Amino acid sequence: MKMLKKAASLALASALVFSLAACGSEGGKSDSGSSDSDVFRIGGIGPTTGDNAIYGTAVKNGIQLAVDEINADGGINGYQIEYSFEDDQSDSEKAVNAYNTLKDWGMQMLVGTVTSTPCTAVVEETHADNMFQLTPSATAVESIQYDNAFRMCFSDPNQGKASADYISENGLASKIAVIYNSSDTYSSGIYQRFVEEAESVGLEIVAAEAFTADSKTDFSVQLQKAKDSGAELVFLPIYYQEASLILAQADKMGFAPAWFGCDGMDGLLALDGFDASLAEGLMFLTPFTADAEDEETQTFVADFEEAFGDTPNQFAADAYDCIYVIKAAAEKAELTPDMDISEMCDAMKAAMTEITIDGLTGKQITWGEDGEPSKQPTVVVVEGGAYKVLQAEGE
Repeated sequence: MKMLKKAASLALASALVFSLAACGSEGGKSDSGSSDSDVFRIGGIGPTTGDNAIYGTAVKNGIQLAVDEINADGGINGYQIEYSFEDDQSDSEKAVNAYNTLKDWGMQMLVGTVTSTPCTAVVEETHADNMFQLTPSATAVESIQYDNAFRMCFSDPNQGKASADYISENGLASKIAVIYNSSDTYSSGIYQRFVEEAESVGLEIVAAEAFTADSKTDFSVQLQKAKDSGAELVFLPIYYQEASLILAQADKMGFAPAWFGCDGMDGLLALDGFDASLAEGLMFLTPFTADAEDEETQTFVADFEEAFGDTPNQFAADAYDCIYVIKAAAEKAELTPDMDISEMCDAMKAAMTEITIDGLTGKQITWGEDGEPSKQPTVVVVEGGAYKVLQAEGE
């Protein structure tokens, strides 16, 4: 993967992308779904407003940075990328509307959607159209249930299994409580696989307490049951907003177990008004941390901060990787922009199972025909108000 450091190159590429986007809806498409332009049109969908805007905005910007770099470096197979992103507010109906808007614009490949439930709705549309889809962060199994769809992140079940394995292999605890959102596919999917794996590796689930979207502000009952059960660690397969409340309420009641979460925890330290000291020692699975010391990560972080004035999270990194994955697969498949969308998708399906990627979110990443990536999970811990990568035992 190549990152360009020269601001002038990025500015030039950005100007080209946005000038193309301005006339994209007028470029036209033939009835067969092929573009009459000489650029690849890549669309993105995710929440840039609403409760999950931190995720969608990061994805939008991560894609933009990669597009700018690739365009400045000659594009894909010698063709530039035209990019357009639509807000779905993490809502399925709005996501489908966004997909149709991007189709009218001339989209040939989709990066998205960002969250699972909208992605599961949109994959029905991309499957019907046989359009290539790569989601950076939708973790539900159903989100890539068809052969035209792939993902950059771990699935919910894979996160549940990896979490139980890490806790067991590193001796973090033997008595585990779980607090999860039974009305959310992300949370319940991780929970179910975690419980199965915990049993197989000898972890004892001493409490499993659910909440729903209608009861996600007061966690006193769930926390008291976890405390009374003697839990040494509480597993939180939930998003950072609810986690922030749980940590604050646990502190008030004097309950201080170890805490372990998944990728939905990313964003916690950036939450307005949250006391970062409450998260001290919190561990969670994530494919990326901006504090990693490798040169590739630090270059990406510096370029992202310069371009957008913000520190990238894992969603930005996943999205950035997505564009370079598309570039690698498109070059393997020898795509050209004048190809029919369905023909393009069929070529990408085959190429995805033949490429190996070194990205920000993993090294030597490969994909199976089921669309799932194969890569090693990373665990971080909050120390001193920042994330630090944890090494597993024996590393």
